[in-house]
Amino acid sequence: MQRGTHDPSGRTADAPARPASAPTTPPAPAPVPASARSSGSASPASASASVSARARLVLDSLEHLVSGFGTGILALVALLWLAVTALACLVGVGLLLLPSALHAVRAVADRERARLSRWGPEVIGPPPLPSGLRAAVTDRAVRREVAWVAVHGVLGTFLGVVGLTLPLNAAHDLSFPLWWSLVPESAATAAAGWWTVRDWPGALLVLPMGAGWLAVILLGMPALARLQAWPGRRLLRPGAGTDLVLRVAELTATRAAALDAHATELRRIERSLHDGTQNRLVAVTVLIGAARRALARDPADAVAALDRAQDAAEQALAELRAVVRGILPPVLADRSLPDALTALAADCPVPCEIDADVPGRCAASVEATAYFVVAEALTNVARHSGARRAVVTVRRRDDRLCLTVRDDGRGGAREAGGSGGSGGSGGSGLTGIRRRTEAHDGTMELASPTGGPTTLEVTLPCGS
Repeated sequence: MQRGTHDPSGRTADAPARPASAPTTPPAPAPVPASARSSGSASPASASASVSARARLVLDSLEHLVSGFGTGILALVALLWLAVTALACLVGVGLLLLPSALHAVRAVADRERARLSRWGPEVIGPPPLPSGLRAAVTDRAVRREVAWVAVHGVLGTFLGVVGLTLPLNAAHDLSFPLWWSLVPESAATAAAGWWTVRDWPGALLVLPMGAGWLAVILLGMPALARLQAWPGRRLLRPGAGTDLVLRVAELTATRAAALDAHATELRRIERSLHDGTQNRLVAVTVLIGAARRALARDPADAVAALDRAQDAAEQALAELRAVVRGILPPVLADRSLPDALTALAADCPVPCEIDADVPGRCAASVEATAYFVVAEALTNVARHSGARRAVVTVRRRDDRLCLTVRDDGRGGAREAGGSGGSGGSGGSGLTGIRRRTEAHDGTMELASPTGGPTTLEVTLPCGS
């Protein structure tokens, strides 16, 4: 793993975060030895991070179970309405109630799809209910929704009750020695109610039971949440044909976005060459012509003109190198992505830390996109966020390259159409990041509440 920090001074906050703005490539640090990357024992910081991550996972799972308990109650109500409708069919009035029952099932199923989409991959809903009663009853999506209502109404509600009961049992038994003597003897029992506590040794014996409940929560709560969500992801997802149509539409959109991003990049390069390098070279030509004409009159004037021509040529060369580095920085091609990002952080006016652990090399296009994402994100941080510190984390997880850019600025970042924040006016930089990311079949997530912090997460397939 490679880490790099930089705390520059004497620069303005509006300076660009790209290394292309410097006339020369910043020196890349030497790679960290492998012995420094792996140690025999985990550090206290890593252990604390692991505990914190587990706690967040458990809290998220508890939240999933509670929200699933709510949709489970709604599913029970819809199931009861279906049962009433089925009984009413025996006396001939059930057919009048059936459309309302099917709409109730669809409404509850849509709420579950929205809930599952918030916690994981999006669950796409089916087309609207068929207009005819026979077509609605025979529709495959409707039958799957009815099956889900029956399963989730029972299983989802039960798992929700279990998810709510476990923390209460743990809190009851862990705090039992503090209050057992203040309640009536009939209430002085453990959460499981196996025996009545009458003395302090018995009260202390309840503590291990509380620790056991806590262990069950830490180990089993995520599994309960996954089990509760499984029927919905199994029965409420669209058919394979729907997935294929959506995938084709998504690929068409990302291809168009990639072409737009490519055209935008070409325009940027053309403007840089036309407005910068070309003007410098014209100045060099004019100064050399003036020097030739001055040779016959006053050699001293010729020397001065040649000096100015040399300065203009050096500036043109520096700008040309900057344009080349903006296309593909040499350090990225010659060294590695962590080295290129470290050089990028060295040119950022906001103190920036690079925490990169990327074994091996990814595809050149993927590394170039990752470099572009970090460069654009740090530019936004420097120009709009008012942050005092930024951290860039890069990890390779299986076949995905995961980048996270986090800053402690004012937040409020939005994509194009939003306002303010580290995204800048209109958020065009964030829109460019999304287009480049989706062109590689990657994902981008932005969390930037008002007041900060701002977190940008991008994942890219390593082999595309």
